[in-house]
Amino acid sequence: MNPFKKFTLLLFFGLWVAHFKAYAEPADIATPPAPTIAASAYILQDFHTGKVLAENNADAKLAPASLTKIMTVYVVFRELSSGHLHLEDNVTISEKAWKTQGSKMFVELGTQVKIEDLLKGVIIQSGNDASVALAEHVAGNEETFADMMNQHAARLGMNNSHFKNSDGLPSPDHYTTARDLAILTTAVIKEYPDFYRWFSQKEFTYNKITQQNRNKLLSRDESVDGVKTGFTDDAGYCLVASALREDMRLISVVMGAKNANARANENQTLLNYGFRFFESHRLYQGKTSLSEARVWKGASKTITLGLADDLHVTLPRRLYKELKAVITVDQKITAPILAGAKLGSVKVSLQGETLADKDLVALTAIEQGNLFQRLSDSVLMLMDKTTDGKEAK
Repeated sequence: MNPFKKFTLLLFFGLWVAHFKAYAEPADIATPPAPTIAASAYILQDFHTGKVLAENNADAKLAPASLTKIMTVYVVFRELSSGHLHLEDNVTISEKAWKTQGSKMFVELGTQVKIEDLLKGVIIQSGNDASVALAEHVAGNEETFADMMNQHAARLGMNNSHFKNSDGLPSPDHYTTARDLAILTTAVIKEYPDFYRWFSQKEFTYNKITQQNRNKLLSRDESVDGVKTGFTDDAGYCLVASALREDMRLISVVMGAKNANARANENQTLLNYGFRFFESHRLYQGKTSLSEARVWKGASKTITLGLADDLHVTLPRRLYKELKAVITVDQKITAPILAGAKLGSVKVSLQGETLADKDLVALTAIEQGNLFQRLSDSVLMLMDKTTDGKEAK
């Protein structure tokens, strides 16, 4: 074959291969900035890591309207889990609860309603009457219940929230933030998964009246399983949403949208952005052995080390293979050792940025050894120090 023709064919083949690979293996796309959301405040964050993927005015103190009820049911969930209340307990409906304005479950004055039904009336129907009935049953009156709400808010780290009532009707000094609502929603899902399933229920019937859940995303997006809507004239249209796709859960909060469709659309935009451009992984399982270490002066010569809880990371898509994990174990670990004692660290980084830094802890306790074990190890430790010193010279 003519050398020139041979070269031309080889060049054409090379260009064809390069062209094919360009389509078969597209170059990584840089993570775009978060979309602009038409709302007074918003936030999007990963449930497992708390990583914020988008936010604006997330710490602005705003009227929460019926988003207040997320805290109301959280307080009741706490009382149920402690055994102070039971789902089948009956609550007598007071005149104040019966007369409460706004959205209603339509409970009747003087009747007795089970706590489980009242909770569904709050979560699904957004009943203000049900919220007040629960508050009075738990704390005697709504004012004391609001104190309980504020105590739990402080414990959870909701530093810019203050509650004056259980239903979210306008009241001076009653406010929260998008960030605080994300913190609260995370606590509800993490601590009470069995109760959380009610947030995905699309309708509830009480007193022969069926009401639809106002969260439109429950019907639009099958990955969405909560959480709560809210509206008053001063708060605007609000929605806290959560969605689970594969093993990744995101929480979005939109406050002050212009109408009911807008609050659903803006939350959907945030969720789609997060799932499209980010991924979440559980790298290590909690309470599982990651390393073993030498124990000095103990009844056992080694100890098993791990993490107290699962370790998750959130990162831009396509960068998982670039993650780096470093496990560091303390030197000269000496008994006695309590289970859970910090004995090192696990650090995960991506392109030089630390994504997670967790304590490496003792998974078991190690008692102090007998006299012979302690003396023997004391000699060995002394010799080890001497050797270290000679090597240093």
